[in-house]
Amino acid sequence: MQTIETLSEKVPLNRACEALNVPRSTFYRRRKPPAPRQGPKKPSPRALSAAERETIMQTLNSDRFADQSPYQVYATLLDDEQSYLCAVSTMYRLLRQNDQVRERRHQRRHPTYTKPELLATGPNQLWSWDITKLRGPQTWQYYQLYVILDVFSRYVVGWRLEARESARLAEELIAQSCFKQGITPDQLTLHADRGSAMISKTVAQLLVDLSVSKTHSRPHTSNDNPYSEAQFKTLKYRPGYPDRFGSLPDARNWANDFFQWYNHHHRHTGLALMTPVAVHTGQANEVTARRRTTLQQAQQQHPERFVRGIPQPPLLPDAVWINKPKPS
Repeated sequence: MQTIETLSEKVPLNRACEALNVPRSTFYRRRKPPAPRQGPKKPSPRALSAAERETIMQTLNSDRFADQSPYQVYATLLDDEQSYLCAVSTMYRLLRQNDQVRERRHQRRHPTYTKPELLATGPNQLWSWDITKLRGPQTWQYYQLYVILDVFSRYVVGWRLEARESARLAEELIAQSCFKQGITPDQLTLHADRGSAMISKTVAQLLVDLSVSKTHSRPHTSNDNPYSEAQFKTLKYRPGYPDRFGSLPDARNWANDFFQWYNHHHRHTGLALMTPVAVHTGQANEVTARRRTTLQQAQQQHPERFVRGIPQPPLLPDAVWINKPKPS
């Protein structure tokens, strides 16, 4: 900088900076003395108090919520206790400050595909089904878990756990699920991949008899059946999921508890943090209204924390796609 000041006495400053390849802004910034400190930064009046931060961390680390994400904690408190602690982003920020945010396992990412293109705007319009393997007590021993999922509500409308994969067992499960849900002719589309049971003549003939449309994923394209794949991921990443099951009855008992939790207690991020049963049975509007009331009360208690107005609860999507088409 001293060289530029000396040179600028003989030539214009911009010429001196250009000759030495130094931006003028850098010259002015370095010549300007640093501004004196004005003392410690004042905390924002909207900031959480130390006691509130401690309460939030105790809640997140409690036995009740230790295995749940902030989204699940937020929605559970909002629905079950009409309680609002803070925003989900604030929960994540506090967890990061305490080094408590990390992936439980490495997760593989799959590419995006475009077909088939299927749309659901309400429950019992589009079902997805698949079969996954659960490890038995011995090496190379597996149990077959059949699951039928409503794509719009993510509600598991039917499941069974057997020792083998069979088209006849799949046919029985589909027929029972359609009967329980009161499916009428030409109401439902059933989507699956291309496993042997899925493309069997037994299942195909049943769907013709029930007037149920069927679609299949493209070969070797698991992401054409994303909702069933995501549901299986939730099942196998569930805390307490064993490495192996001791017996078929043991596996069935575990699966029964899991699907009871999944349908009635799991707040799904794709369902505006509602449970599948609330969406499947038409309770979504009532849940949203209760949440809106709770958030309004929270805003009235601490208006200084809600600079953008009354917070709004997430809204349920009005349409769910398998491979939504790109706009033309």
